[in-house]
Amino acid sequence: TGVAQITHTAQGNVDKHAQEILKKASSAFSSKPVSCIVTMVSRDAHKKESARQDVQVLYHKGKYHITSHDQELYCDGTSVWHWQKEVNEVVVSKMVQSDDDLMNPGRLLMNYSKNFRPKYIRTEEDGTAIVDLQPIKSKSYHKIRLFITEKTGVIKRMEMHNYDGSQGEFHVANFRVGAKCADKDFIFDHATHKGVEVIDMR
Repeated sequence: TGVAQITHTAQGNVDKHAQEILKKASSAFSSKPVSCIVTMVSRDAHKKESARQDVQVLYHKGKYHITSHDQELYCDGTSVWHWQKEVNEVVVSKMVQSDDDLMNPGRLLMNYSKNFRPKYIRTEEDGTAIVDLQPIKSKSYHKIRLFITEKTGVIKRMEMHNYDGSQGEFHVANFRVGAKCADKDFIFDHATHKGVEVIDMR
């Protein structure tokens, strides 16, 4: 187990150990494209599983493409295309720049110091460091808990703990840095999806 290094400053307590871990995790998303499989799990206030879904994620510098069996999300850093396959329509909207969007982990990690108080909890026997991000401004949740491989900075799991007792979990598998991609992979291609109704909300 590790020991948190706390430095006292005029702005408050700075957890140096948490900062070191988060900096390494941020570097994993800052340069090369990343691909992974994410299992999203929702739990109610009694911690019982209420929903589960597996998605394939391709991420690069704020752009992402998320694929599940019934829908796809494309984001080029400016716009978001939400393709719902069952109803054969795609809704286009402006990207909301949210620093706590777990679908945009690069932005979350890059801006954590402005929006959260990081706290190192412990390092488990397998080398997984647990770090909590507590929001500075009031949110519907009281913390985001990150499980990070301390040696490599790879995120293994993220949890959003809400005040009502419910919880969202993101379990990461098959994390790969340097995935092949191009700008077109983050934009819905209308030409190859003829017949799909387009609802542009921008």
